[in-house]
Amino acid sequence: MSSVIECRKIWKIYNEGTTAEVRALQDVNIKIEKGDFAAVIGPSGSGKSTLMYLLGCLDLPTRGEIYLDGKDIAKLHESDLATIRGKKIGFIFQAFNLLPTLTALENVMLPMVFQGTNEAERKKLASHFLSMVGLKERENHRPNELSGGEMQRVAIARSLVNHPEVILADEPTGNLDTTTSKNIMKIFKELHEKYKKTLIIVTHDPSVAGYAKKIVSIVDGKVTVDHGKIGKYVWQVKNGKK
Repeated sequence: MSSVIECRKIWKIYNEGTTAEVRALQDVNIKIEKGDFAAVIGPSGSGKSTLMYLLGCLDLPTRGEIYLDGKDIAKLHESDLATIRGKKIGFIFQAFNLLPTLTALENVMLPMVFQGTNEAERKKLASHFLSMVGLKERENHRPNELSGGEMQRVAIARSLVNHPEVILADEPTGNLDTTTSKNIMKIFKELHEKYKKTLIIVTHDPSVAGYAKKIVSIVDGKVTVDHGKIGKYVWQVKNGKK
């Protein structure tokens, strides 16, 4: 199976060489293969979000190399990285990041504006993906008229409109209750199993990590990858063993 994203000995160091130096990531090696469903899990401050920014081409490592489809991202122009972020990778954030003055339909249409998609096609695709996440009847509502779960579903629809191969989600259930979280994770499971999306979910929640097929565990900026002991890992996290 081919790697979509590969990290080779990457370090992310803030304030390098000073007394305030912070080694957010240390000598990290990860392969995310096409069709993977990976959960990045670890305690607060462990480096989870730093890793997500690197995997999403939103930042570059201090040392080491990150390859996207075999290309070293450090050697790509910013315009190329912007195209990758716009087309190849879909982002979902804990805070939803919806524009309050726009309707659900308009929020989902927004990424397509930057790709030059014409308005009729934007409306058609946005409506389609809102229907896919069960929000067809809410497409003309603004964020303040939606529940937290509905806003997250809008964010999921928005992440899909440019048909990205990889979905990156940072604490996608962090602001949701247990029942709503389960419903959101069912959508992610369908994206993986039915639509063959490559999913990377950053989470502190063992029950969310339990949906994944691969665990990327981070402690103090150091990473281990577990391909086949998800249930054991989740049990250990729940019982304070990790």
